[in-house]
Amino acid sequence: MNIIKKHLNYFVLFAALVAIGLDQLFKYLAIQFLSGIETLPLINGVLNLTYLENRGAAFGIFQGKKFLLVGITGLLILGLIVLLLAGRIRSTMLMWAVGLIIGGGIGNLIDRIFRGYVVDYVHVRFIQFPIFNFADCLVVIGTIMIIIYFLFIEGRKKTDEKTQETSK
Repeated sequence: MNIIKKHLNYFVLFAALVAIGLDQLFKYLAIQFLSGIETLPLINGVLNLTYLENRGAAFGIFQGKKFLLVGITGLLILGLIVLLLAGRIRSTMLMWAVGLIIGGGIGNLIDRIFRGYVVDYVHVRFIQFPIFNFADCLVVIGTIMIIIYFLFIEGRKKTDEKTQETSK
């Protein structure tokens, strides 16, 4: 077996650590350069950098529920790490998806634990989307990858298996 494939779960966790580092760097830069200004347009009317201290979850839900958010996020991340290290996730795509979710989840968890809020700074203005951060992107991309996997890859495998069984 290829050594990379055999130890891919560890490589994915290392990549998650790198993502956590990048997330924290971006948030540090946002605090240093954006917290004193209202907003910094990158593409006028389309994309701004806007500093926001989010004390809730996605779209501002669960405002002020720090311990609930820390608990749920911590348990979810711990469960995903255990599944990854136990070898329960065999699909390369699912491993990377879980790695993205772990990296993004821990990035925001660090903020909640040590700052009491999550630092957001990416503001897509042309669709009036809530302000978000790099960690949020990681979680969303990982989640989309999981949905795609189960709808189009795993779902197709099951359909193909049923087709083969009925044709026998």
